[in-house]
Amino acid sequence: MKEGYDRASTNRIAELAGVSIGSLYQYFPSKEALVAAVIDRHAQQISDVTRDALVKVAARPIEVAAREFVSVAIEAHRVNPKLHGVLAEQVPRVGRLENIEANIRDSYAMVRGYLEAHRDEIEVTDLDLAAFVLVTVVEALTHAAVLRRPDILTDDKAARFVDDVTRLLVGYLRAS
Repeated sequence: MKEGYDRASTNRIAELAGVSIGSLYQYFPSKEALVAAVIDRHAQQISDVTRDALVKVAARPIEVAAREFVSVAIEAHRVNPKLHGVLAEQVPRVGRLENIEANIRDSYAMVRGYLEAHRDEIEVTDLDLAAFVLVTVVEALTHAAVLRRPDILTDDKAARFVDDVTRLLVGYLRAS
């Protein structure tokens, strides 16, 4: 996958994995099936990290929760940014859009649950819309930063990025 989807071959993948091509085909009948499994695993890891972060800050004020949510999203996207970029491009090709959408819906539900529990701290009234906005903003900004502007996530700039996105989220939630 380092070389991109189109240049990857099952023979090369088997070689790098140290298994025979027959063993690889026993579990993954095609390159698309292998990529689909990698997408599913990557998406589940991101979902697990997000869920754990929200559980950790469930009782914390929105400023703390928003900062943690942004920080976790950045870290999740930084795990393997090249792989993340390749997988994001291949989701429609290998038919995993439905699975990704299910993970996103789970994120909306988790964030909405947090907002419901913290209704007294926020001004927005449509919690479904607020959850959609928060998840989408964090996903879009962290995804773009990791893939297109990794310079703003260096140690000296990352804190500023987290501060700015946190202010954006909290400002939205508290705007009347």
